[in-house]
Amino acid sequence: MEIIFNMFRLKPAEELLPKLQAKKIGVIARVPLASGLLTGKYTKQTTFGKDDHRSYNRNGEAFDKGETFSGVDYDLGLQAVAELKALFQTDNLIPYALKWILMHDAITTVIPGASKSQQVVSNVTAAAIPDLTPAQMAGVQKIYDQYIRAQVHQNW
Repeated sequence: MEIIFNMFRLKPAEELLPKLQAKKIGVIARVPLASGLLTGKYTKQTTFGKDDHRSYNRNGEAFDKGETFSGVDYDLGLQAVAELKALFQTDNLIPYALKWILMHDAITTVIPGASKSQQVVSNVTAAAIPDLTPAQMAGVQKIYDQYIRAQVHQNW
């Protein structure tokens, strides 16, 4: 089964992932970086091209808004990203966002996007970083609960 699953989309971990794992159904995590928001690279000044869904679908104008930034308001997402950067003590959240997903036993694979070969290499190396600590995992949950949960958890 292919689902949106990332640090800003935790609901599947509550019921869906345990059920799929119990039935031995593979899970492909897509939109792992929340349309790039979880890379740590974007700011309030970041702009996207007119043909980029991050410009025209923030509120679901063209298709399900959950596809764009995982349904998270951009400015609120930036606040949560700032907290994640502090938690992991880095501006580059990519390896941590991908490793966080891979630490869920029910996940079979992750499909992050890449437009350059360097991004593919960076994405692959995330599997080799040390597991996140229990404190880091709890920190992700706390940030989700503080910034994201009320906005998206009931939707998907």
